[in-house]
Amino acid sequence: MFDMFGMMNKVKEMQAKMKEAQDNLKHIKVSAEAGGGMVKATASGDRRLLKVEFDETLMNPNDKEMLADLVVAAVNKALDEAGERAKEEIKKNTEGMLPNIPGLDLSNFGL
Repeated sequence: MFDMFGMMNKVKEMQAKMKEAQDNLKHIKVSAEAGGGMVKATASGDRRLLKVEFDETLMNPNDKEMLADLVVAAVNKALDEAGERAKEEIKKNTEGMLPNIPGLDLSNFGL
């Protein structure tokens, strides 16, 4: 017989764990570099840019385009890595709660 009350409790438990896992993402920090370390970007697990650092040699007005390209590359790399770490963290915190259904895509839920 189907246990509706038990199912609702499982859903509430899963929602609470998901919320906790998502709240913890801001504590994950990932850094990535571009241009051989000349530009470094740091992002959080909730995909927020936290910091950008430049090598002093890039502070040449003639190299503005190169600097912009390196910033974009470093930021995109950091955000991609932060997103991957966030997926791992959510998966770890919700392990065993979600059914293993091949092809199930939870990316719309921040996973």
